[in-house]
Amino acid sequence: MLNNRLPSLALWSSLAMSFIGQATAAQSLPLDKIKLPPGFEISVFADNVPNARAMALGDKGTVFVGSMHAGKVYAVRGSEGKAVDTRVIASGLNMPVGVTFHNGALYVSAINRILRFDKIEDHLARPPAPQVVTDHLPADTHHGWKFIAFGPDGMLYVPIGAPCNVCNPDSNRYANIMRMQADGSGLEVFARGVRNSVGFDWHPETRELWFTDNGRDMLGDDRPDCELNVAPRKDMHFGFPFCHAGDISDPEFGQLRACKEFAAPTVKLGAHVAPLGMRFYTGGMFPATYKNNIFIAENGSWNRRQKTGYRVVRVVTEKGKPPQREVFAEGWLQGQSAWGRPADVLVMPDGALLVSDDQAGVIYRIRFNAKH
Repeated sequence: MLNNRLPSLALWSSLAMSFIGQATAAQSLPLDKIKLPPGFEISVFADNVPNARAMALGDKGTVFVGSMHAGKVYAVRGSEGKAVDTRVIASGLNMPVGVTFHNGALYVSAINRILRFDKIEDHLARPPAPQVVTDHLPADTHHGWKFIAFGPDGMLYVPIGAPCNVCNPDSNRYANIMRMQADGSGLEVFARGVRNSVGFDWHPETRELWFTDNGRDMLGDDRPDCELNVAPRKDMHFGFPFCHAGDISDPEFGQLRACKEFAAPTVKLGAHVAPLGMRFYTGGMFPATYKNNIFIAENGSWNRRQKTGYRVVRVVTEKGKPPQREVFAEGWLQGQSAWGRPADVLVMPDGALLVSDDQAGVIYRIRFNAKH
């Protein structure tokens, strides 16, 4: 297991001075296999970012990237649509998947802890020792990695996955989405019955929380669906472990509570697609029909006989109409062989969409070119 202790300041400094060279691996990626709608183009924004997972944008344009098994946090500086400086700013952490930026500080999840790096963009060469925001979260590694983000209310939202495939844990501790003040105080449950959310965002207009949720395993290849959910208010329950995808009663726990008691999914995403990071598109580069639509990174199935996912999907949201899901980018899965696995998406200030790939260790940039 990765070291869960805080490294010394000297170690942080030495790690920060270690640059990641731009490798030639990206040159061999078969980007021509990626299918996009007409007018869209994909390129490599940054390569040699091993196990790249969640992304966050700093106030000064730095893209911060978490990782899962690599135990590292990266800082990427770009120019003209390509990374010009990629470096490790933290290492030796326990699954630091989640990163988010708030008031000049970078927040990083590390299983049972949330760490904060103050004024990080002013000290990328010599990052400060992290401050511990909290170390009272569950230490379970099964669904223990955490996507994190600050909401419109200024609170830090932290999902706590179920420590199992399916079980009936304490809902005050597991299978929920929690939130806390930026200093770690005031921890409370916001939503319950959430098996494993690894991505969420707030609607730009309504400020409602939308989140992905990974469905349980071992009920067959085609059920239950993974989910896209909406939580417009606190204390909603989304069914786990009693009900899955809104209408599938769990074989073990379904007799305890009925599906009709819980909030149904807003969009069913398909079984085992593994939806991770998601963002509302708020940029100005893509056509107007993409405004406030949702992009979701589907990491792909691991135990389905015919693999599925391994793509980026778009959920079209129009006021007064049910959301519609469609494939936006695919091609990382060729037959039954995958050469990449999308993990998160991030809208950049110029309107381009970044996509992290935790298998290939790269970050892609998708832009719209009206001339093509």
